[in-house]
Amino acid sequence: MLLTSTEPLATAYDLAMLDLDGVVYIGHEAVDGAAGHIARARAAGMRVAFITNNASRSAAVVAEHLRDLGVTAQPADVVTSAQAASRLVVQRFGAGARVVCLGGPGLQSALDEAGLVAVDVEAEAVAVVSGYGPELLWRDIMHAAVRIRDGLPWVATNTDLTIPTTYGVAPGHGVLVQMVERFAGVTPEVAGKPARPLLDETVRRVGGRRPLMVGDRLDTDIEGARNAGVDSLLVLTGVTGLADLVAARPEERPTYVAVDLGGLTQAHAAPERTADGWRSGGWSGRVSDGRLVVEQAAAHGSAGDWWRVAAVAAWEHRDRTGAAPDISAARVPGTGGVAR
Repeated sequence: MLLTSTEPLATAYDLAMLDLDGVVYIGHEAVDGAAGHIARARAAGMRVAFITNNASRSAAVVAEHLRDLGVTAQPADVVTSAQAASRLVVQRFGAGARVVCLGGPGLQSALDEAGLVAVDVEAEAVAVVSGYGPELLWRDIMHAAVRIRDGLPWVATNTDLTIPTTYGVAPGHGVLVQMVERFAGVTPEVAGKPARPLLDETVRRVGGRRPLMVGDRLDTDIEGARNAGVDSLLVLTGVTGLADLVAARPEERPTYVAVDLGGLTQAHAAPERTADGWRSGGWSGRVSDGRLVVEQAAAHGSAGDWWRVAAVAAWEHRDRTGAAPDISAARVPGTGGVAR
C-alpha cells in the first residue's frame, strides 16, 4: 500500500532518479511542465539524475536532448544501462578487458568510458555486451549467439521488449535477448531495470543517501526500485493507465503516486481506511460487487488523491480475491471519459 510523506518528497529524499521517456519527455517532446517541476525540486535541495534503459545513445547525447527541451542537464547527470553494464564487466574482468560490443554508439561510448576495449564479434574477448542497436547486422548477432552458446559470458543492457520510435512502438533489445536465450540456452546478466545494477550505478555516480526512483512503468521502474530496496514515485504521464495500476502485483506497487513530476514538491498523504473503503482528500473509494467505485466526498478533491484512492481500494480487492476490479465505470477527474 502507499505511504505518507508529511514533507515534500524533494526534501524527504535527496536524490530523484528520473526515468526519461514518459516522465521527462515523450518522444521528441517534453512532458508538459516537466522542466519547471525538475527545477523546483532542485531548488528545494534535491539532486536529480536522469536514468534510462536505452543503451543506444551516450550520456552526452541524452543530456543535449534534455537541454533542447529546456531541462538543465550535463552528461554527468545521465546514467544509462550501457554504463551500468560496463560497470558489471569491469567488476568481473577488470579495466582493459576485451569485450564484444553487440550494440550501437551508446554502448560503444560506455565501454570506452569504463576503460574496456570493444572488439568485433570475431575477435578474442572475455565477454559479450549487448544493447539496442538498429544498425546491428544479422551475421554479427548469429556469430555472437554461437559464442555465447559455446560459453562466452554475456551481459545485456536491458530486456525491454519494446521501444518507442517515430513510426510507432517497435521491438526492443529484449526481443534479441529472448532469441539468443532460446538458441544458446543461456540467460544473461542484466544491467537495466527491473534489475538493480542501473540504480546502484546511479547512486554511485551521483550520490545520495535517500534515493527515490521516479518512473511511469510498473514492470521496470517500480519493480526495479523494489529490487534495489528504494522508494518510488509513479507518475501518470506515460504508459501506466488505470487498468495497469489496479492490476499491479505487490512487487509492482509504488510508494507514492502523482499525476506528474509536480508530485516531487508535494507532501503525500496515503488514503485512510474507512468503514466501507478508503478515503483521501476529497475522494472515497471502494470495490462493490467487483466494480471500482470512486466518489467525490468533498467539494475539492485533487486528481492525485483520486488515483491514490483508486489504487489502494483496487489492491486490497486484488489481494483478497486474486482478481483486479472492473473499472468500466471509473472516470478520472479532468479527462471527461472512462479511465484507460
